[in-house]
Amino acid sequence: MSTAEAAATAEAREPGTRIKSSSPRQIPAVGVVTEDEEAQGVFTSMDLNRVIKLLEETEKPLRDLAQIFKILNLCAGKIKKQPHFIEPAYNILKLCGLPFLKKKVSDEITYAEDTANSIALLGDLMKVPSSELRIQICKCITDFYHAEPPKQHIPEVNCTLMVKAQAASGICAHLDDPDPSGQLLFRSSEILWNLLEKSSKEEIIQQLSNLECVLALKEVFKSLLTRGFSHYDRQLRNDILVITTIIAQNPGAPMIVSMSQIAFILIVEVVGVGEGGSHKECGFTRDLILFATFNEVKSQNPLVKGLKLSNSYEDFELKKLLFNIIVILCKDLSTIQLLIDGKVILALFSYVKKPEKQKIIEWSAAQYEELQLHAIATLSSVAPFLTEEYMLCQGNARVLAFLEWCESEDSFFSQGNSFHGTGGRGNKFAQMRYSLRLLRAMVYLENETINKDLCEKGTIQQLLGKI
Repeated sequence: MSTAEAAATAEAREPGTRIKSSSPRQIPAVGVVTEDEEAQGVFTSMDLNRVIKLLEETEKPLRDLAQIFKILNLCAGKIKKQPHFIEPAYNILKLCGLPFLKKKVSDEITYAEDTANSIALLGDLMKVPSSELRIQICKCITDFYHAEPPKQHIPEVNCTLMVKAQAASGICAHLDDPDPSGQLLFRSSEILWNLLEKSSKEEIIQQLSNLECVLALKEVFKSLLTRGFSHYDRQLRNDILVITTIIAQNPGAPMIVSMSQIAFILIVEVVGVGEGGSHKECGFTRDLILFATFNEVKSQNPLVKGLKLSNSYEDFELKKLLFNIIVILCKDLSTIQLLIDGKVILALFSYVKKPEKQKIIEWSAAQYEELQLHAIATLSSVAPFLTEEYMLCQGNARVLAFLEWCESEDSFFSQGNSFHGTGGRGNKFAQMRYSLRLLRAMVYLENETINKDLCEKGTIQQLLGKI
């Protein structure tokens, strides 16, 4: 086949089709007829493999700019007779607007003339009778001055490689290693966040769902909560808790593990789960329950001796995060005894009452209201698993008394400034709504003891009065 015939064959190819560079078949050099006066009648050999590689590179070196514009010029020269060349010219223009990298410090000077000529060529391309192409030319010129690299490409590639290397597990397991620089924990948690956000979340959770990682997270969280006092420490503490919460959503995560697992990895610090428990746990679940309830239920545990939360934004967020993780933990039946031992129901019910100004020391009025609604919502998830504790705390009586306060004309200015308080500003509608949801969750169990107790307390008449 002559070079002219080869060029004609290439031109006849349907738009949008291309030869993949990964093909094992060697693509021959194809002659392309140039329209430059100097090269008129002369065939310039151009390797299609090289062209494809040139256009597919994500990070293009500055030295390739002139070559890309030559390809663009060839496409543009054929548009008049063959309009289907508009599409490839348009796509090449998109590439021209991306940043070009300097491989050497001298590249900026070396390729200055090529760059100037390439930009001048854009002006000539404005003569092409295509509004679509002209608009893209304008965008391309604008991008020269406001160029950004392809978003997330490099991080995504790096994350993919790190996932394959099981990096999440390795990094997390060493979170509590000695670190004189003070940067290890911060950098490690930042990497874990990037992996969770930019790669397969399910895969990362699986990698983190092992005892070494859970124990490392436990030690780091305890240290930051009990010995961290700076704003930075509190932020990092909350980040660690969020990562823990994500892991806890995996039923296979060893928040509670068997003794055989612990012995296998030579873990010696083990805390029992309480009377009647058939397992022992790494201690994290018990600690999280303790930290979630120590303000409401007094404890002699040395971990919380002298520990106090302030009304800072970080401590307020911590309290809500602890409520959230209780909701997740209660779905694991092996955690039930720990929730009972930690008196979680009693702690949550401490919020199901009329606010008492003299006792709201830790939180502002707005913060307390949000925690109150959050606590009632948490009860709706946890109480159905702990019916005996609910009844021991006189749950029905407490909820009905709270509903009665919601109906009263007692002066109370609701803030209504949270997700749970939506629609409740200046009234008690949010409190009433969440209390009714709690009652509905308990009635739905069809527990004879609970339902009989509700009837005896005149629940039906009280609710009918609200309709």
